Amino acid sequence: MRKTFATIWHTRGLARYLLLAGVVLSLLFIVMAVFAPWIAPYDFAQNSTEAGQRLPKLARPSGTHWLGTNDQFYDIFSRVVWGARTALEVVLLSVLLSALVGVPMGLASGFLGGWLDRVLVFLMDALYSFPSLLLAIVFSFLLRSAVGGGVLAAALALTAVYIPQYFRVVRNTTVSAREATYVEAARALGAKPFTIMRKYLFGNVVQSVPVIGTLNAADALGTLAALGFLGLGIQPTEAAEWGYDLSRALDDTSAGIWWPALFPGLAIILLITALTLVGEGLNETLNPALRRRRLQQVRFGLAGAGRDDADTDPEGAAR
Repeated sequence: MRKTFATIWHTRGLARYLLLAGVVLSLLFIVMAVFAPWIAPYDFAQNSTEAGQRLPKLARPSGTHWLGTNDQFYDIFSRVVWGARTALEVVLLSVLLSALVGVPMGLASGFLGGWLDRVLVFLMDALYSFPSLLLAIVFSFLLRSAVGGGVLAAALALTAVYIPQYFRVVRNTTVSAREATYVEAARALGAKPFTIMRKYLFGNVVQSVPVIGTLNAADALGTLAALGFLGLGIQPTEAAEWGYDLSRALDDTSAGIWWPALFPGLAIILLITALTLVGEGLNETLNPALRRRRLQQVRFGLAGAGRDDADTDPEGAAR
């Protein structure tokens, strides 16, 4: 783990700028989420002032309401800020839970093999074959009756979607690593399977998990917004959610009322972009094969440029 952080810290080139841009954007949303009670002038479900006066309906952006108000008399700036908290809560919880389930399953399946591996691979491949949104819709329906329509239900629905991805990556890495010399040596010394997995394999197979996590987080945010847009996500009374606000604003856009749809949609795009940049930057940094391929492309590009210069410069070629 220390080596991983050192690699990230000393990274150069495109990966560094991708990481930097993604981290800065992500930090902006994290600050919004953490300090939402102090940043937002109103609560996510508050459509009146402290004195009980109803907020204006569909008011344009102004000094009083920075991003305007929507058709439910809500302050859009407050909804965007509170929506950042909802999005990060759901995404972080779903990514953490899916990793906590998928990584041990993939490790055990890849190392132990046998009937356990066959059963788990069949189940995970079956889940993985479905589109993520369709799977999230199914689990959302199933969880609503048991857990309700809050943040936890949305996070659990997304968790079930992304477990197979962690499982597949970790299992494939474990299958490759279980024949390594140090694993054979541990077996020869009488180490138990659990000890080998925990002490010798776990540290090697989890190096790709941060990359998967950030890319899954971006995809989970899009899936969460799609669920809210379809009316299958978090209930409006439970939390602010950008996808729901976007769906409510569609009818207003045809009348030239653009601000209720613009700002929630822009928040979705920016946060997905930020998380994707972090994931791509981590992939560029932590994937040795990708780093070598990029370096070879740069070298070949420079060599090709040198040959082109020689071809177009007869005097230089003669010299």
